[in-house]
Amino acid sequence: VLYHSLLDKKLAGKFNEIQISDKEVESYYSKNPEIRTSHIFVQVRFDANSAQEKAALEKITKLQTTLKDEMKKGKTFAEVAHAYSEGVAAATGGDIDYQTKDKLDPAYYDTAVKLGSVGNMSGIVRTQFGYHIIKLTGMREFKDVDKGHYKRIIFDEKRAQIYDAYLDDLKKKAKVSINYNLKKD
Repeated sequence: VLYHSLLDKKLAGKFNEIQISDKEVESYYSKNPEIRTSHIFVQVRFDANSAQEKAALEKITKLQTTLKDEMKKGKTFAEVAHAYSEGVAAATGGDIDYQTKDKLDPAYYDTAVKLGSVGNMSGIVRTQFGYHIIKLTGMREFKDVDKGHYKRIIFDEKRAQIYDAYLDDLKKKAKVSINYNLKKD
C-alpha cells in the first residue's frame, strides 16, 4: 500500500493530465461494448491437477453435444444451461446480465464480443474459472450506457500505462550487481 501511495504521489501530475473526451468514450465503446451473455459453465478449480482438468474438459465437451441435441428437440439454450450448467448463473438459465469489459475474464469477454450478433454461440472457451459455452444475448447501444463508467475504465487503462512506462524507465536505469562473496570473518 505504501509503495502505491508513493507512486501515486510521484505520478500525480501525469494522472491529473489525463483527459477523456466524449468522442474517445464512443470510440472505445465501439471496440468494447457492454454485452449480455448466457453461458453453460463447468468449473475448474485454480489448483486443479491434470486429471481434474481433463474431467472438466470432457464434461463440457459432452455438454456441447447435449446442447446441440436438446436444441434440435426444441429446447432453448437457457433450459439446457439451467439443467446442466454449474455455478450461480445456472438458476437463471446461464444469464449473467449486462457486463462491461472490466467485469469479465478477458478470454470470456473477447470471445463473446467476437460472436458479433445476438444469438450466436461460441465453442468451448477456457477462462481462469473453468470452461464455458457462451451465447451472446444482448449488446447495449452507446446511447444507453453509463458513459461515466466508461470514462473510469479508460482512465484506469491510461493510469496503468503511465505506471508501466514509469516502471519500465526505472528498470532501464537500474544497475543490479550481485555480490557472491560469502566469506565469514
